[in-house]
Amino acid sequence: MSSAAGREATLLAFDYGEKRIGVAIGNALTRSARPLAVLQNLNRIHRFEAVGKLISEWQPDMLVVGLPMHKDGTPHTMTQLAKRFGNQLNGRFNLPVTWVDERYSSVEAEAGIREGTAHTDMVDAEAARIILQQYLDGLPQDHEFH
Repeated sequence: MSSAAGREATLLAFDYGEKRIGVAIGNALTRSARPLAVLQNLNRIHRFEAVGKLISEWQPDMLVVGLPMHKDGTPHTMTQLAKRFGNQLNGRFNLPVTWVDERYSSVEAEAGIREGTAHTDMVDAEAARIILQQYLDGLPQDHEFH
């Protein structure tokens, strides 16, 4: 992959929840992310069918999954579920997956709704956008995707 292609990588991010999965899309060149969709997490078949459609449409180079933790940084029940979801994404779609600490993404997304900068029905997608933006903001300037 050329360095230009590496810098222009498309990323999909997921805020995994037992009822809903927020999805955001971002671009490594512009280092910007935006909310994309909220998927209903009805069951495994529905979940991966919906994710597969997004992956087919957007052709991401990499996937980012929010990793929920307690405020003190220790894992809880949702930590393991999100980790398993990310591992399943990697196994099913053969794309690299990275995890991002999402301790405050939902709080920040809900604050955006209160302030009128995000829509109520998109809070999970806004949380995914925050997760992806945190990831993009933390990349070194010359980072390349492979």
